[in-house]
Amino acid sequence: MSMSSREMGPSVTPEILSHLGLANKTAAWGTLGTLRTFLSFSVDKDVQRLLKAITGQGVDCGAIVEVLTNRSREQRQLISRAFQERTQQASDSAEDVTMEILATRTPPRLQECLAAYGHDFQVEAEDDIKSKTSGILRDLLLALAKGGRESYSGIIDYNLAEQDVQALWQDEGRSTQGPWVLILTQRNPKHLTRVFEQYRRRTGQELEEAVRTRFRGDARAALLSLASVIRNTPLYFADKLHRALQESEPNYQVLMRILISRSETDLLSIRAEFKKKFGKSLYSSLQDAVTGDCRSALLALCRAEDI
Repeated sequence: MSMSSREMGPSVTPEILSHLGLANKTAAWGTLGTLRTFLSFSVDKDVQRLLKAITGQGVDCGAIVEVLTNRSREQRQLISRAFQERTQQASDSAEDVTMEILATRTPPRLQECLAAYGHDFQVEAEDDIKSKTSGILRDLLLALAKGGRESYSGIIDYNLAEQDVQALWQDEGRSTQGPWVLILTQRNPKHLTRVFEQYRRRTGQELEEAVRTRFRGDARAALLSLASVIRNTPLYFADKLHRALQESEPNYQVLMRILISRSETDLLSIRAEFKKKFGKSLYSSLQDAVTGDCRSALLALCRAEDI
């Protein structure tokens, strides 16, 4: 008997994952167990397949079972974490789009965007942020809107990097955001790359792991997005384009916004990261997924195939 998405809903995957997590109790079985590590494992491909299985016209239970019953406990944990992050970050939510614009536009372009916002809507963007968001998400967006990120002087301040690592590390587990907003919105990307590296060496975990442990909801999603931008902006956009193409229907708003806004800055780098991570060119992916009147325009913006 088939089950509709309304009846089963997106919660089915986390529920199955939580039950399958009990398989760690059978680790002592060793080679007598029924599951093995999946050799061609790709957490991104598995998450995309699960999302497709639950967002179509009907839930594809077969696909869900096939993925989740053929992955080891460690692999399922990676899938579960990535799935939760993906579903908490709606690909075209107002908060996500705002974070994207504020975190990735150059200072002159950002000022143009904010001025246009005030002109078109007769309200300052900062006032809307204050009234429609709260907590650390609001603080992050307001800090980014001020455009106060330091420029790179060409000199790495090792002492400041160590101080920032210490501040972030000591702040873990507390009830306030502490230095997170200041450091991630004010320091230049070169400096933050070193902070990320030193944080991993100091604590034995990536900074993103601390974010997942320390924060919840919109705050966690915003901080993870910001960290992704800081680490590799072209890869950040490549991931967003891939998600937009993998939805049950391509998300044309996301595709158009990114391809248009990045066509004069770093679209070639985005194409390279897309091909490197997903094994298929952005051009071919657009050809396969996009239909309708805007198909030729999107392909023209993308320009060419990456061999």
